[in-house]
Amino acid sequence: MTAPIETTGAAAEAQSEVVLQGVAGKRIEGRSLGRIAWIRFKRDKAAVTGGIVVLLLILVAVLSQPIQTVFGLDPDAFHQDLIDPELLAPKGAFGGISWEHPLGVEPQTGRDILARIIEGSWVSLVVAVGATLLSVAIGVVMGVVAGFYGGWVDSLISRLMDTFLAFPLLLFAISISASLQNGAFGLEGLPLRIAVLIFVIGFFSWPYIGRIVRAQTLSLREREFVDAAKSLGARGPFILFRELLPNLVAPILVYATLLIPTNILFEAALSFLGVGIAPPQASWGGMLTTAVDLYQVDPMFMVIPGMAIFITVLAFNLLGDGLRDALDPRSK
Repeated sequence: MTAPIETTGAAAEAQSEVVLQGVAGKRIEGRSLGRIAWIRFKRDKAAVTGGIVVLLLILVAVLSQPIQTVFGLDPDAFHQDLIDPELLAPKGAFGGISWEHPLGVEPQTGRDILARIIEGSWVSLVVAVGATLLSVAIGVVMGVVAGFYGGWVDSLISRLMDTFLAFPLLLFAISISASLQNGAFGLEGLPLRIAVLIFVIGFFSWPYIGRIVRAQTLSLREREFVDAAKSLGARGPFILFRELLPNLVAPILVYATLLIPTNILFEAALSFLGVGIAPPQASWGGMLTTAVDLYQVDPMFMVIPGMAIFITVLAFNLLGDGLRDALDPRSK
């Protein structure tokens, strides 16, 4: 059995230089919190798939008009020659699916379903994103102010949140949308309906995110960096927008991502009830409304817009869950 060879003197110094050269040859880089979150997010295959679907939906919604122009799609064109005059159902199998109409045509009217799905995508996205931005903006400001200042300010804003949460939102949205159908605020037609939906959905749903932001702010205001900012002479507005808000980006982003599918479903429900987007403008909820009356004639007409809503909501939920796990792994 041989004893270990000890390196001393010049040999040890030479070995240290070799190790240092190897370390210097391989550059060590630090990872930011954003990069670490991105690495976690990429490992979640379901979240990545949901993100890809969301990006495709956004591209289809933004480029809906060019797509229809390039492929010769017209969501309002009637094709009565494709409808059986006796059954009022599309001719052929599976709702009249063909190369010219990949998803078939509507019963009675013969309008192309693919064109109306593409046309309805931007309506759902504009309403959902607009309502989400409005509710997030109001909820974040109210929640941060209530959580940071506390006292009577917190009590006042909290009671205001309780008041808004007590509103029957669906009935209130139906009454407002129905009363403003003819024109208001210098708007009429489709722009008015979209503006009313964004206002009703966004303005009356801000307490949900307001409560989340308030709870996070109550915890953050006790941290050392807030005390350090106060000791340096920073005032309330500076601490709110320069110290607290950057630390609230993660929960706000996650909740906003999960709120968008909820607003998509709400817009579809209002259109389904006849107080949302009015025909002939295509919307997924409006297509479901028409499909209810024609379900016996062509069941596929109900399946396609229903699947469009299902896939969109599922993709946003998967993306939101992935962002939550990536930004806050302790929440698993």
